[in-house]
Amino acid sequence: MKWQEVRELFPNQFVLLSILDYHEENGKKIIDEVAPIRSISSENANKEFFKVKQGNIVYHTSNERCIVHIRKDPLLRARRI
Repeated sequence: MKWQEVRELFPNQFVLLSILDYHEENGKKIIDEVAPIRSISSENANKEFFKVKQGNIVYHTSNERCIVHIRKDPLLRARRI
């Protein structure tokens, strides 16, 4: 399903999505195809965001595009001098 279709089915809501297809541009994953799993209440969105399984995301349908910023070396820490 395309992101625009998800936005129409779940207007102004957080949604748990399974990513089916994406492409990368300038350090970002542009999500092309998703399978909606379920809507999530605003109160539970943060909790769901942090326990999501690999290949899934929690995203709000107010966003025109479904984009995930790719972090290189997310666990890399700066050294104190």
